[in-house]
Amino acid sequence: MEARLLKDYGYYLSLERAMSPHTVTSYCGDVAAFFEKVARDPRAVRTSDIVGYFSQVSLSKRSQARSISALRSFFGWLVMEGERKDNPCDGIESPKLGRYLPAVLSVGEVEAILDSVDLTGPTGLRDRAILEVLYGLGLRVSEAASLKISDLYLDEGFVRIIGKGNKQRIVPIGEMAVQAIEAYLPRRVEPAQPSYDDYLFLNRFGKPLSRVSLFNLVKKQAVLAGIRKEISPHTFRHSFATHLIENGADLRVVQEMLGHESILTTEIYTHIDSQTWQKAVLEHHPRG
Repeated sequence: MEARLLKDYGYYLSLERAMSPHTVTSYCGDVAAFFEKVARDPRAVRTSDIVGYFSQVSLSKRSQARSISALRSFFGWLVMEGERKDNPCDGIESPKLGRYLPAVLSVGEVEAILDSVDLTGPTGLRDRAILEVLYGLGLRVSEAASLKISDLYLDEGFVRIIGKGNKQRIVPIGEMAVQAIEAYLPRRVEPAQPSYDDYLFLNRFGKPLSRVSLFNLVKKQAVLAGIRKEISPHTFRHSFATHLIENGADLRVVQEMLGHESILTTEIYTHIDSQTWQKAVLEHHPRG
């Protein structure tokens, strides 16, 4: 396939569809993978080529659904650009997916991870503050990495978060997270350059932490705490929301705190809570 087509398609997704860089990369990768296997001109691809492709490759239902979505979008774009008259994905159904329930930590597991941090040095104080913020505010990993000192209103008890689509929201911050940040700030390393002055979390070179650094931090502390679940920074966000709902928080309040566009996204946490009590009932039911 012509590299120009894929590049232009990527521009269309990011500029006209306003998709995130991660989604653009995933969609373009799926389209490129298809044409590596199906060596045909994109203008001549038939429905049978697509069906044949999915019969040859081994993909999970979720990956297959995303790949079909990417191809449908790509060929739809070609139709819109006048490069094709039809979309060969029309009539191809995506596999039915069960509702995704994310991994959730118990309160005890969260506390074990927090307590596993060595607080004798500045790095440990920073890491404890990061974990308290991830769990205590339910932030996305990108939101935690880009958190600014000027967005902290610790005396007032809230933090301003810049979320997806540059949308702002106000999130209350608890005492434990406040204490962790206040313990870390005096030991924070010097910023490597003036443009980094306002970033809350810096690495040992004085630069803002990357998403990968936060992933590695969470995985390391989980191992030290003896947690065997497959977790990521997002697991703290899931756990935060689930624990709020378990303790009676209103769904709309949780939606606002998480920055969800739709209440349907937040409702997933009511299903996690339901799974907990369903399991408890079945374990203790005389006919279970």
